[in-house]
Amino acid sequence: MKNAVISVENLTKIYRLGQIGTGTLSNDLKIWLAKARGKPNPMLRIGESDHGNRSGGTIWALTNVDFAVRQGEVLGIIGQNGAGKSTLLKILSRVTAPTSGRVRISGRLASLLEVGTGFHPELTGRENIFLNGAILGMNKPEIARKFDAIVAFAEIEKFIDTPVKRYSSGMYVRLAFAVAANLDPEILVIDEVLAVGDAAFQKKCIGKMGDVAKGGRTVLFVSHNMATIARLCERVLLLDKGRLIQDGGAEEVIAHYLRGGLGVAAKKEWMRMEEAPGNDFVRLRSVSVVDSGRRVTSIVDIREPFGVEIIFDILCLRDKVVPWLVLYNEREEHVFSAFDTSEAWRTPRPKGRYQTTAWIPGNLLNEGTHTLSASLNTFIPGGRNIRQAAAERAVAFQVVDPGEGDTSRGDYGGIWTAPIRPLLKWDTSCHRSQVP
Repeated sequence: MKNAVISVENLTKIYRLGQIGTGTLSNDLKIWLAKARGKPNPMLRIGESDHGNRSGGTIWALTNVDFAVRQGEVLGIIGQNGAGKSTLLKILSRVTAPTSGRVRISGRLASLLEVGTGFHPELTGRENIFLNGAILGMNKPEIARKFDAIVAFAEIEKFIDTPVKRYSSGMYVRLAFAVAANLDPEILVIDEVLAVGDAAFQKKCIGKMGDVAKGGRTVLFVSHNMATIARLCERVLLLDKGRLIQDGGAEEVIAHYLRGGLGVAAKKEWMRMEEAPGNDFVRLRSVSVVDSGRRVTSIVDIREPFGVEIIFDILCLRDKVVPWLVLYNEREEHVFSAFDTSEAWRTPRPKGRYQTTAWIPGNLLNEGTHTLSASLNTFIPGGRNIRQAAAERAVAFQVVDPGEGDTSRGDYGGIWTAPIRPLLKWDTSCHRSQVP
């Protein structure tokens, strides 16, 4: 790849499980004796798996991973826990060496892998800034020119001359990110550690990563937050059990990940009549999330309206039937239910194939992963209804706030706990004569 600043070829990392190396000879002997007698590892913490007594004794954290990253690219890396994401970043950051394969890096790389990485606990925040800068190959005048910007970004002026061992985990992250992002590395590598910080600082960091990329520098970003990945990254790698499963555009790869993790994607279709949900009266044939141009999409811009398209077959003229939707967020909260209230559904429909689309307005839902159930219901007296055809959690999609334009977030960077986030019209007036 032309202009590649990172090139990874056949990268493999193997860890040996249950090997001696606890740090003390007495503990190593206890583990060895327990293993020889076929007993559990006595040094394990409660709830940990006893990997040391497994046969085979190895785990393949990465297997033959190949990819390249261009200068100025923002690359997202996603996958379930244990997929190999953090191992990959540690190899790129030279924290650990690969078992086999080759990594080529062109330019200065700064990484933020876990809380406290690269900091000496006995040194103050000021001293650690200069230490990290020296590790990155910068001289003292260069670091001094960046010092005020780092402290201002981290918002820890009062504690800059305090030993970092007294910092909270949030303060650690603030200073570590400020150092990594402001010392002008050509490549910035960020792990899920940003989740430790508060929501306002997370938003600030995401904005800074975008500025870094616009400045022609390269960002590698690992996160379980698909909304952030979709907003920040154009290209995404999907890892699964140490293997690179997919490398492509953010929407395509996130949709693949959702399909694997949640078992659903942005479209669900039943090709065979006998497999479609329903009965001898009505059958669901497909449910899709579509944009304003009626294209199937798994990424929804929070500002834009989008539709839920339902295609179904009415097989005979019998009962009245109404399309019905139920939406859930990633916390499994019931966001809303909705059905078509138009006059057309108050009488039985003739036999045929029907397509209906429910349009959901922009600036209504909160960010994050959403799943949607669809059904065809018949109302009966007494306020009850019968579900004639139903597909639970039929489709999934991501709502993403791009961080610009008219959204309900405005300048607020805190946590939104509610399932919806409407942008309301406010009418304010001032009556000066009434002020005492």
